[in-house]
Amino acid sequence: VQLQASGGGLVQAGGSLRLSCAASGSIFSVNNIGWYRQTPGKQREWVAAVTTVGITDYVDSVKGRFTIYGDNAKNTVYLQMNSLKPEDTAVYYCNIIFAWRSKRPRDYWGQGTQVTVSS
Repeated sequence: VQLQASGGGLVQAGGSLRLSCAASGSIFSVNNIGWYRQTPGKQREWVAAVTTVGITDYVDSVKGRFTIYGDNAKNTVYLQMNSLKPEDTAVYYCNIIFAWRSKRPRDYWGQGTQVTVSS
């Protein structure tokens, strides 16, 4: 199953973006989904996650600013990002979560989307 991230772009600090994670099939009703991000020279980090029943979790650095939610009818999970900071600059990916507690993702990664926040 392929997951395609989109919606990235260039935005000023304090601005907003909404990322989309589209699936090739109806997978969000049976899989927990996470958003991850990576900057050059650093490991990919988990950012936000949502379960099949809508339970969400966030890394501390984005709590209160980012919101993850899904639309099963559209086979899409979104990441609404508000009050963006330059440190949010990264390539963002979505993926299936295999282990909820650790947020361990599936090994296969699709294409990410670049988010750049200017100061």
